[in-house]
Amino acid sequence: MGYQTEKLKQEKVIRDPVHSHIYIQDQIIMDLINTAEFQRLRRIHQLGTTSLTFPGAEHTRFSHSLGVYEIVRRICNHFQRNYPTQTPGDGLWDDQNRLVAECAGLLHDIGHGTYSHTFEHIFQTNHEEITQEIITSEGTEVNQVLRKMGPNFPNQVASVINKTYPNQQVVQMISSQCDADRMDYLLRDSYFTGAQYGNFDLDRILQVMRPYEQGICFKKSGLHAIEYYIVSRYQMYLQVYFHPTSRSMEVILAHLLKRARQIAQDPQYQDDFQPGLLRPFLTEQFDLKHDLSNYLQLDDGVLTTYFSAWRTFPDPILADLATRFLDREPFKSAQFTPETKPQLTELRSLVADVGFDPNFYTATDNSYNQPYDVYDPTDSHPNAQIELMEKDGSLIELSQASLLVQTITGRDVGDSRFFFPKEMFHPEAAGLFAETTAQFQSYLRNDHVIQPKESQHD
Repeated sequence: MGYQTEKLKQEKVIRDPVHSHIYIQDQIIMDLINTAEFQRLRRIHQLGTTSLTFPGAEHTRFSHSLGVYEIVRRICNHFQRNYPTQTPGDGLWDDQNRLVAECAGLLHDIGHGTYSHTFEHIFQTNHEEITQEIITSEGTEVNQVLRKMGPNFPNQVASVINKTYPNQQVVQMISSQCDADRMDYLLRDSYFTGAQYGNFDLDRILQVMRPYEQGICFKKSGLHAIEYYIVSRYQMYLQVYFHPTSRSMEVILAHLLKRARQIAQDPQYQDDFQPGLLRPFLTEQFDLKHDLSNYLQLDDGVLTTYFSAWRTFPDPILADLATRFLDREPFKSAQFTPETKPQLTELRSLVADVGFDPNFYTATDNSYNQPYDVYDPTDSHPNAQIELMEKDGSLIELSQASLLVQTITGRDVGDSRFFFPKEMFHPEAAGLFAETTAQFQSYLRNDHVIQPKESQHD
């Protein structure tokens, strides 16, 4: 199974603000970076709409993917130096898996699309499936590079993404609760948003990481470094990933794409509405096998160009939502609870009375369902637990060894929000609709939905 790869004549060093330097020794890694599919990632923001809240968050899937590769490379070096296999099946590291691991780390996000999580939700795509298709489809440059190692090599790399690769150490390097992917995006997102919460001691975590028969665990002596990582992750979810303004812009983007889908399927607009690259998605005819090249032409710039054209489209809802998105005019939002959720029906009705279609100008969003997850030791998914190894070789799950982790994990975090146009809560919304907006505002206090006093005694 070991692969002999051609070495670069001279090591390639890429400067990186997070890892200082990224080191490339193998020709195949350089060749993969230079493929059209990988270069596309330069044009995909890592955090979607978050740059509209944190202006520095302009980093891309490209730099993140390089960072994940670098962490995987460092893990392989550490395992080979300190835990090399001695006999088959001893649970230690077999360095013949290195190339598969490094390629999988580099390519793990190659299937992500423009505004990935919002796009996936609206059009029912799956970036992991698309990643595997890019790796295994003979029509891609990535596949052609991988096949130079052998006809089965692309399938092996894809099986890491699919979590079916026989060596679980490799799978857990890329996909587990303390993996190269999470560690890079926390550090990178923290750096570029300017939010310091995401910093943790990567070097120490890599030092205490070790292979064992079922995958990867951590030496018990590294407990505090892992705790710090978990707390950093928890804070980043609350302060960055769940930020109400970013979620509001995602709501506008989602409604914009939904409206575009309606118009694309409306016969009266057939001649006027021609967003060619988006058409398979808007008409719900996207087929991964046949439309992969179409998908790979989409990036943030392509969507922005369509949005710019839609500003002047005859449909007022499409034009308005495109303008709100491009000009950063987020909806306002208020938190609601199960007790105040019944009030949302009336709030939607009041929004409609002012002239806004509530299907496109209101939304509820639950941050518990955001695409980022917090550590939950009760999760039944494979690789869902972080295991610590005692000196005698026995394993203990992280929250059982740490009161701090036990306190902040496995709990509901975040909030549920109701989104609505800012016009409902601004003085300039008075005039013709003054009574309606005043009634709407009576349901809100301190960014929370409440029950108005007059209805409390009904």
